[in-house]
Amino acid sequence: MGHLDHAAFGWLTPALSYVMACIGAALGLRCTVRALATTGRSRRNWLLTAASAIGTGIWTMHFVAMLGFRVSGTDIRYDVPLTILSLVVAMVVVSVGVFVVGHSRDRNRALLLGGLTTGLGVASMHYLGMAAVRIHGDVTYDPVFVGLSVLIAVVAATVALWAGLNIKSPLAVTLASLVMGAAVSSMHYTGMFAVGVRVTPSGEVLPGATAMQFIFPLAVGLGSFLFLTCAFVALSPTAGEREASASAQRPVQGTAG
Repeated sequence: MGHLDHAAFGWLTPALSYVMACIGAALGLRCTVRALATTGRSRRNWLLTAASAIGTGIWTMHFVAMLGFRVSGTDIRYDVPLTILSLVVAMVVVSVGVFVVGHSRDRNRALLLGGLTTGLGVASMHYLGMAAVRIHGDVTYDPVFVGLSVLIAVVAATVALWAGLNIKSPLAVTLASLVMGAAVSSMHYTGMFAVGVRVTPSGEVLPGATAMQFIFPLAVGLGSFLFLTCAFVALSPTAGEREASASAQRPVQGTAG
């Protein structure tokens, strides 16, 4: 059995991955709040932004954490198509969950359905990402920890969608995002504790890309997307601010007429 190290750089990767999960959660919640205050195309656009932020945050969290993953006795490579597929899955399933909740009239049923769908999708993203790992040897999983990680993913997703529907103030969103970030990180590391490795020493070159060749640049790019989107959301006027601005302009327009 190979020795597994989940934090080869110390607390750097766990802490940074938690920060990315929190940013994605906070941004997704703020966008969902904006979406529920609008209708039509504007609601759709805000929901898409929310789904992109949450999906990107979850995926970036996972692979930033994976930068610290090491197995003694073998190199590690990542299958590029599978890794990209895990990102697509994260985006799609989060979008389904967000849109189900954002457009449904029966919020309770939508919350349960959206939470289950999104949670299973997040777990699928995690294990697709793990399926992309290439080592000299075999990877096995403890079914108990796998089941626990899936359960955490479903609960975390349901709580996230509930927060999007019920939490409005910036302070509450901040606190909720910290809790959601902790839940997503817990799901990841629970899933990682399920991993067992049987190393078969070999001199052959593993297929795929190293974490620094592929994962790191992609994570930096997606992290930049999150920060830029944060700036966009922060600078965009809310529905209330637009209405107040329009009301302030009406008397001026009436006088000019």
